[in-house]
Amino acid sequence: MTARPELRFVLRYSLAVVSVGTALGTAMFLRRHNLPHPFTSFSLTAIALTFWYAGTGPGFLALVLATGAMYEFFITSEIIVGGPSRDSYLIVYGIFSLLVSWFSASRHRAERMLTEARNNLEVRVEERTSDLTQANEKLQGTQAELRLEKDRLNLLLDLNNSIASNLELRDLLRAISGSVRHVMECDAVGINLPDPATGEMKLYALQFPGTKGFLQEGMLRPPDSVPGWVFSSKQPFTFTLHDMALPISAAEVNLYREEGLRSVCQVPLISHDRVLGILGLSRTEEIPFSEANVRFLMQVANQVAIAVENALAYGQIAELKDKLAQEKLYLEDEIRSEMDFEDIVGKSPALRRVLNLVETVAPTDSTVLICGETGTGKELIARAIHNLSTRRPKTFVKLNCAAIPTGLLESELFGHERGAFTGAVAQRIGRMELANQGTLFLDEVGEIPPELQPKLLRVLQEREFERLGSNRTFRTDVRLIAATNRDLAAMVGDQKFRSDLYFRLNVFPIRIPSLRERPEDIPLLVRHFSEEYSRRMNKRIETIPSDTMKVLCRYSWPGNIRELQNVIERAVILSQGSTLNVPVAELSSDVTLPPPAKAADEATSRRRIPARNILPDVDREQIIQALKDTSGLIGGPNGAASRLGLKRTTLISRMRKLGIDSNAASDRDETDIDSDIDSSESSDSSPQS
Repeated sequence: MTARPELRFVLRYSLAVVSVGTALGTAMFLRRHNLPHPFTSFSLTAIALTFWYAGTGPGFLALVLATGAMYEFFITSEIIVGGPSRDSYLIVYGIFSLLVSWFSASRHRAERMLTEARNNLEVRVEERTSDLTQANEKLQGTQAELRLEKDRLNLLLDLNNSIASNLELRDLLRAISGSVRHVMECDAVGINLPDPATGEMKLYALQFPGTKGFLQEGMLRPPDSVPGWVFSSKQPFTFTLHDMALPISAAEVNLYREEGLRSVCQVPLISHDRVLGILGLSRTEEIPFSEANVRFLMQVANQVAIAVENALAYGQIAELKDKLAQEKLYLEDEIRSEMDFEDIVGKSPALRRVLNLVETVAPTDSTVLICGETGTGKELIARAIHNLSTRRPKTFVKLNCAAIPTGLLESELFGHERGAFTGAVAQRIGRMELANQGTLFLDEVGEIPPELQPKLLRVLQEREFERLGSNRTFRTDVRLIAATNRDLAAMVGDQKFRSDLYFRLNVFPIRIPSLRERPEDIPLLVRHFSEEYSRRMNKRIETIPSDTMKVLCRYSWPGNIRELQNVIERAVILSQGSTLNVPVAELSSDVTLPPPAKAADEATSRRRIPARNILPDVDREQIIQALKDTSGLIGGPNGAASRLGLKRTTLISRMRKLGIDSNAASDRDETDIDSDIDSSESSDSSPQS
């Protein structure tokens, strides 16, 4: 670098020598060949070139050399008389040199100024370029931040749109997971909510296109899992699998490793200081989530928590709405099918005993089993128990187990989820859930199929059940009142009814007497029904013939109160005046069907029932009937003792206690025995209407 100025100096002066030498050599060459040789022009050209390109110093050297050469080789020998002198050439050369020197200096000064200007411009351009580069980098960074903020704002907008457009919880969570995965540039997003049945964290929604199947919707996560820890601590948690000091179980680490996930972030969904669930994000690359990401995800989690809370509230509201709608339909149906009387009609001792039992058991929540023939008013007694209990403000729900097909009885009783079976197009709330905090009346409980009896037993014992097609356990607070016209004890012996369910239902049994067991209530019922139907039909019934009333009182009424009700309704329709016109001819004793109770006794008398179950119920009339059926035979396989399920000695002892003579009983006619039965059982009967 130090030799460059010296080299330039030598080159400049060498240019002076070479230029003048070239001019001199050219002139000498022309002179030798006798050609015109204007050395002056050549020397001036050499001087000009030297001054222009080499500068003032080399220019003066060229001037001196050119002047000396001209004097030496040309002017001394070629002076012409009267021509220009040597000094004149020197003056001409000097003036020319000065002019060329001035132009050269001006040129150099201009070049220097241009060079400086160019250098300054280059420096400024470089500075400006650097500034623009930095500004461009900042702009690009700002644009990236703006794009990120825009994406995040779009995410929050999508969340709000999802909240507004998706009210179904699972669809909402899936939409949210997809939006978060796109904006956060992660590979997997899942939302965990506590499972109502187990309390564990359940993966309700998962957006993971590259899943290997280890993580899937519906799986439960134990309390020592990452979602369980975040749910209990209410704090976000991030980690990478490279971190060997993880406070989680090895099984949890293996789960993420098997799925190929390397970086995980879990944030709680908190609303009103209550944790609703967990939002989890994962990446297959080991790129940790920054604090800024966690802060933003906490904002997202707040929106998601609101969405989840709204969806859960909507689900509860929809469920309550469906329940209220079904309850409304049920109550409307109850109003349409309401009995033709509101109060129990009758004053017989048998009915008063039943009502005393109702008053005794009503304030409790014990299960009641109402037994009696068809048409005796078992439902009315169940309503009386409900109305006298503390559950009266709540719903009284009834279900006739014999009126519903076996395949639909479970759905009707416990409800079902949408898609649980063919035709289940919507969720249905069962009667058990509808009667929560109220009373459920199961009529014809003996018709419940054996496969459904364990589920009913579970409700009675554990107070919990599941809908069809659901694994969610519902708890219920319902009082059960069951009714039947069948012999459940005999069904237990025939293994058609579970013994444990029978004992659970038979906590407080109430037997409703048939109408023939309380004939003194028939006149009251006849007047009650006649007044009710005459008022409905805008008729005026003032008189009931005494002969008609006697026939009505003597009739055995195999259909009990329901049959009497229908007969009176028909009589009011047929009556033209103020006198009740009852078609008594149709109630003739010769066409009267045998009472269902006797048929049931004949059907069950051939079964041997354990003495511990039947002995308290064996009374004088049953023994007399058994003796009559066996023609006074006590022992043996076809004897009265076998039919009653008693030992021979036990039956003889009870006959002596009751003063029954087997021979006398066998000789009595059917009318006498029936009259005995009516007179004795009238004390145990009660009517309803």
